[in-house]
Amino acid sequence: MIDVKEKKPAMAQVNTNLFESISESNHEQVVFCNDPATGLKAIIAIHNTVLGPALGGTRMWSYKSEAEAVNDVLRLSRGMTYKAAISGLNLGGGKAVIIGDSKTQKSEALFRKFGRFVNNLNGKYITAEDVGTSTKDMEYVAMETKHVTGLPESMGGGGDPSPVTAYGVYMGMKASAQFAWGNDNLKGKKVVVQGVGHVGENLVKNLRKENAIVYITDINEEQLRKVSLEYGAEVIRPESVYDMDMDIYAPCALGATLNTENINKLRCQVIAGAANNQLADETIHGPMLMEKGIIYAPDFLINAGGLINVYSELISYNRQRALTQTEHIYSVTLEILKIARAEGIYTQSAATKLAEKRIADISKVKSNM
Repeated sequence: MIDVKEKKPAMAQVNTNLFESISESNHEQVVFCNDPATGLKAIIAIHNTVLGPALGGTRMWSYKSEAEAVNDVLRLSRGMTYKAAISGLNLGGGKAVIIGDSKTQKSEALFRKFGRFVNNLNGKYITAEDVGTSTKDMEYVAMETKHVTGLPESMGGGGDPSPVTAYGVYMGMKASAQFAWGNDNLKGKKVVVQGVGHVGENLVKNLRKENAIVYITDINEEQLRKVSLEYGAEVIRPESVYDMDMDIYAPCALGATLNTENINKLRCQVIAGAANNQLADETIHGPMLMEKGIIYAPDFLINAGGLINVYSELISYNRQRALTQTEHIYSVTLEILKIARAEGIYTQSAATKLAEKRIADISKVKSNM
């Protein structure tokens, strides 16, 4: 294990751009985990621990390069800091990525070894499931460390957090509808859900219960057919998403879909989805959406239900309590949208400012001065 904050000879050949990236994003610590015996190649990024230990899931993905993996984990962990802060949780922000194919390269040994790396951080980082990992994988991690959440119900955990995550997105979407149209009823609204994995499928379920008109797309053809048949959602081709005439766009796959090209094509009034880091560049694409008059529900706010759910495990898990706390996403979303309009700033900036204010305030409380 190598801590990039320490000046060790073994790190002499590391590209200086990595250090620049960590410095620019104000990360406290980044840990590289390498174990040839199990095939583990992982990165743990701890962004901020002012409010508490850094909690964030472990993503397993076939990254095109190690640089892409580093960039992803830095962005994701930063988002977790703001997600916890704006949700009122006593948690910091962290995230981990395992470089590999989640369909072919998983093993008990790999996840147990990863658990040992997590354990070496002595509780500064708490892991959970994420894209490409499952509650079963977390069971293996739990064999080597107590610093893990997202465990199955049989082990006292909350099980699959996807329904709670989707419920938070749904609350944020309804709040955005209230702000846009003066009514949060989604009946008859045309919603495009991009990505129908566990969270996306649960979001579709909530939307169809309210009789929204739902269009879905995903790279997984089998899952598309399943969700379409079960909930009566219409399948569209991935390349058709940005040409659709819709009321709400819900990105629920990977991030950075809101780039200059796609935003120029978009025909919707509201964006509210579960994906992390939806804006390819916050400083460019946040203002761009504002100029187009598109209401953007900040991703790290409305997808916080999953974090709220696993945080509940640290106390004593209760699904209803997690859902009740997740409902507050509705009122916070409305508050953020109103602040952004009043101050003439884009919504992601308004949400970030509110999160950073809480961190700064609690930092004063914990100061020795």
